[in-house]
Amino acid sequence: MADDIARHRAAIDALDGKIVELLNERARRAADIGKLKTNGSAYRPEREAEVLRRVAAANRGPLTEAALARVFTEVMSACRALEEPLTVAYLGPAGTFSEMALGKQFGASVQALPCASIDEVFRSAETGSASYAVVPVENSTDGAIGRTLDLLLATPLRICAEVVLRVQQNLMAKKATMKTIRKVYSHPQSLAQCNGWLSQHLPRAARVPAASNAEGARLAAKEAGAAAIGPGIAAERYGLKILASSIEDDAKNRTRFLVLGGHEAAQSGKDRTSLVMTTHNRPGSLLELIASFSAAGVNMTRLESRPARTGQWEYYFYVDIEGHQQDEKVAGALRELRDKAPFVKIFGSYPAAVL
Repeated sequence: MADDIARHRAAIDALDGKIVELLNERARRAADIGKLKTNGSAYRPEREAEVLRRVAAANRGPLTEAALARVFTEVMSACRALEEPLTVAYLGPAGTFSEMALGKQFGASVQALPCASIDEVFRSAETGSASYAVVPVENSTDGAIGRTLDLLLATPLRICAEVVLRVQQNLMAKKATMKTIRKVYSHPQSLAQCNGWLSQHLPRAARVPAASNAEGARLAAKEAGAAAIGPGIAAERYGLKILASSIEDDAKNRTRFLVLGGHEAAQSGKDRTSLVMTTHNRPGSLLELIASFSAAGVNMTRLESRPARTGQWEYYFYVDIEGHQQDEKVAGALRELRDKAPFVKIFGSYPAAVL
């Protein structure tokens, strides 16, 4: 047995050496591409999406697609950093789902800039303090993030990517055990998402709202008999032990984030386009507008209304459609839409989330 283990380890060592050589060769070629670019960012979300899709299609196991995606995201992150250091703003503080979304999309080789509000995240990218911004836009159970939708109307930033993150809630504590927990801190939304589990397992524990999941973790780390609910990254940040994982009532709960920047994303082959429009105040006007998509064979995946705040019962309609605005049928539908609608703003076309 010892000889067999030694033989396998020797083979692994040899493979590791080859992997190092190949990774450095990849980095050199990425750097060469950067030198050939006359203008443009090192971050090309459409290219990175293509890489991850190709890796998933080539995978024959035993590694999962998700595991390989994490590996290649970090490889691309490290190669990208050789070409251009990036700062990415997100809704802080550190230890939140927003930080996890940033890491999923950009990897670890960026400077993460936590911001106190969604407004500040937008401003950081608009003023150049950050290269990109990551903001939540909707949750599969709680709906749209109104402030993000409002700010999209005025910003010059473009949507260049999206990230879909599973909302996995964990119970964590530093000193407490399940039997000694008397208080549970978390963001009100997270407390609500775990209502059933808390009622069953900790019916006597007080539920204390916190400004964020990270703040709840910070408070729990200082208090005996206290626990917090939040993502695993919060446990790592504040030195907590996870007592129970995946305690959310809806295992399918997802949050969608947008990546905003100063440039468009090119076609990737599997894209989404987001826009906002208004309608004329007459019967059937909304149906007339969205008919532009169906007539062109374009699938509309989201329709969200938002008050225009004019005091006249007028609304903005936020729409997501499949395809890139440079695709022939999408371009045709958008031309028709502009002819019919009083107001249309295209937020951007971008690769659909890979995993």
